Amino acid sequence: MIMQDTRLDIEATLIFNSVHERVSPRLSVLIPFFRESPAELMKALNTIATDVRDEIEVVVLDDGSRRPELSLEVMDLLDTLNIAICFIELKHNVGRAKGRNRLVDAARGAYVLFLDADMLPDQDNFLERWVDMTRAEAPVVFGGFSLLKAPKSKAYALHTQMAGHSDCLDAAKRLESPEKYVFTSNLLVRKDVFKTHDFDPEFRGWGWEDVEWAMRVSADFGIDHIDNTATHMGLDTADVLLSKYEQSGANFARVVRKHPEIVTRYPSYKMARLIKALPFGGSLRGALKSTVQSQSLPLKARAFALRLYRAAIYANAL
Repeated sequence: MIMQDTRLDIEATLIFNSVHERVSPRLSVLIPFFRESPAELMKALNTIATDVRDEIEVVVLDDGSRRPELSLEVMDLLDTLNIAICFIELKHNVGRAKGRNRLVDAARGAYVLFLDADMLPDQDNFLERWVDMTRAEAPVVFGGFSLLKAPKSKAYALHTQMAGHSDCLDAAKRLESPEKYVFTSNLLVRKDVFKTHDFDPEFRGWGWEDVEWAMRVSADFGIDHIDNTATHMGLDTADVLLSKYEQSGANFARVVRKHPEIVTRYPSYKMARLIKALPFGGSLRGALKSTVQSQSLPLKARAFALRLYRAAIYANAL
């Protein structure tokens, strides 16, 4: 079935598979994508959904990719899978925050699980554990990242080093700063909670919209963490990481303005303030960028330089 939808001033086409109308889901798995295929994740979810097939739906959203081959790939999958699927195709790109808000609007479950298109569940009981968490009625739960299934390639060695240092943390470590370690890539939210705190659509580009959301939600509902991990398959090269950090400066500054009492405790903020006080910030950024890009330097040195480069970007935005 195909529908047209213009809610929230977002022109969209909605396509449902034949299973969709037969399922009344408890959990809606929400997968946004932009110019990358969600097909492997969709197939993986279908494979492991055996015991919870009647309790879940999957909602995928193409955020204005304008790549017909991607649309065809997803549409060809719809009726080969025996889980309920809704495919939303946006005519124009609306960004990470607004696109995820639109996904929640389409969800029928009392709970939503945000998964990025480049993730893969680590364990076969991944969905069962999330459905069990919905029965516990927890407001917000983050399941964690891993690199268990990630590609082993020298091109992604720097990202692997960075993720292992700051992202792939167990639940006990994440609970030390619950709002800081929340990402929209393995995140369970009760839908009524999200309706009181959606993502801020003023965030542009890459980064921080999920952490800022978590800062608001944690004050009202708290945030729990468990170890129910998914692998981040979409590792980036050094140049792509640099580009993403360069996009994130304005978003970081927005979080500082909205939540200074929280962000000023973060090491990234303290380092940014220190760098901002230096008289040679511009030349420092150039030197750090060259260090990050140098294949001849030790990986730990390049990762340290990348963290400093990120802080220098933030310093320039403050």
